[in-house]
Amino acid sequence: MSEPILSIQDLTKHFGGNAAVSGITLDVQPRETLAIIGPNGAGKTTFYNMVSGRMTPTQGKVLLDGQDITGLPPHRISRLGVSRSFQINNIFTEMTVRENVEVALAALHHHSRRWFNLASRDTVLQEEAQALLDRLSIGELAERRAGVISYGDKRLLEIAVVLATRPRLVLLDEPTAGMTPDETRRVTALVKSLADSGDYTFLITEHDMEVVFSLADRILVMHRGEALVVGTPEEVRNHPEVRRAYLGEEDQEEQEAGA
Repeated sequence: MSEPILSIQDLTKHFGGNAAVSGITLDVQPRETLAIIGPNGAGKTTFYNMVSGRMTPTQGKVLLDGQDITGLPPHRISRLGVSRSFQINNIFTEMTVRENVEVALAALHHHSRRWFNLASRDTVLQEEAQALLDRLSIGELAERRAGVISYGDKRLLEIAVVLATRPRLVLLDEPTAGMTPDETRRVTALVKSLADSGDYTFLITEHDMEVVFSLADRILVMHRGEALVVGTPEEVRNHPEVRRAYLGEEDQEEQEAGA
């Protein structure tokens, strides 16, 4: 097995006397898609915030390719190759779809202060942005204002912006939240195609279990801040504690006993 791209060691976060996350230890392999699931309040967002630098752990470490990134600010972690999308769209609604991607590309090339003038005359930057939009199947929307495209297309645009930073590790936070069934299927298929390309490693939080089981190589189930189980989708699906604690199912024996 190759060296993990991400190594989480005893990651813990306390708020007052309460542990939002407690003792998570986990390795994520390159080109793996790992989903993180659990009921509301399980600690998923706190976990994400510590990995992406928005929150400093109370104890434990976060290692990226063996480098300790624990507590580094988000912009430094992003520069090292970790990018995150959020549950709420994080795009510039008054810019065109392609301009949104060009902003990220200009920042990547250290031209963020003069991005607009650069983009207006830099055909290489424009072509790179267009290629990313085409890869996400929204290339035909390049000249449209981002604020007027559909919700599903906005989520795809946000993923394109994330990919523009050339990340090695992508954190997707509820990528299909609020979508119609058709939008969900479309975004799921595109994320799967990106994962299958072998270009990216994904951490995904998601409430839609159909999406989780179709995308994940492995699943971390969190419950009350702790790792309840880590395993393949099939192992998680059949784990009795997961069925009780998260999927809301009772053991067959309990059902029969109550009959």
